[in-house]
Amino acid sequence: MKNISRRQFVVTLGASAAVAGLGLVGCGGSSSSSSDSKLQTIKDRGKLKCGVKKDVVGYGLLDTATGKYEGLEIDLCYMVAAKVFDVSYEEAKDQDLCEFTDVTPKTRGPLIDNDTLDLICATYTITDKRKEDWDFTDPYRTDHVGILIKKGSMSTMADLDGKHIGVSQGSTTKDLVLQMLEDNNIAATPVFDEYPDYPSINSALDAGQIDAFAMDRSTLKTYTTDDKELLQPEIEFGAQDYGIATKKGCDFSEVTEEVVKEVTSNGWIDEEVSAWGLL
Repeated sequence: MKNISRRQFVVTLGASAAVAGLGLVGCGGSSSSSSDSKLQTIKDRGKLKCGVKKDVVGYGLLDTATGKYEGLEIDLCYMVAAKVFDVSYEEAKDQDLCEFTDVTPKTRGPLIDNDTLDLICATYTITDKRKEDWDFTDPYRTDHVGILIKKGSMSTMADLDGKHIGVSQGSTTKDLVLQMLEDNNIAATPVFDEYPDYPSINSALDAGQIDAFAMDRSTLKTYTTDDKELLQPEIEFGAQDYGIATKKGCDFSEVTEEVVKEVTSNGWIDEEVSAWGLL
């Protein structure tokens, strides 16, 4: 586990300036009363409710021994909490100002809509379609899709013809794989099987129920073992820009955007990428 305290700089993110600039415009463009302010609701509650991954090494991983979450996206949530509650990153972490809930591609959107969660920071890819329903920050990290297979089972993307590829429910992976095959003039028509979570897909691959596991490479890194490898990793496709998602039209959305702009410009994200081995 990474020792966060070794960080050479700690960004103190004040909520007061953000609130002044935002005018407390509520979700959906409501009036400026405090009852309509998502940001004020979070401040009054005293906790930031965050949807994260629990099984993606380096991004969001639940340490079952300690019950604690760790990873770049966990740290980023604490940076947002620091901004909201006008404390330093270290204080936000020490005071346990984030409440984490693991999410899947199928559950993350609804949990924002019904206000169960304040934000989703869970390798959530920004797309034009998703931006119609939720607010997204600028990207804090870009990844690409990969296809994980049993070693020696296939050698080229053309071998995917007729093979079963496991993908996550509610993800964009299927379309990106198909687009990659089309763009590279590869005559292959795979079959896609949807699963509720990544461990289920990995178990299906181990059991021989599917032939491949397609997902962001950052996720696949968690499941890459001595007997598994990426199929033709030199074919880079399906760029995935990760952003923090919040409820559409919330005043809180601008707070998350300010945090992402700051951490991507001052070197904080670069340090996190290195510290968590995401290079």
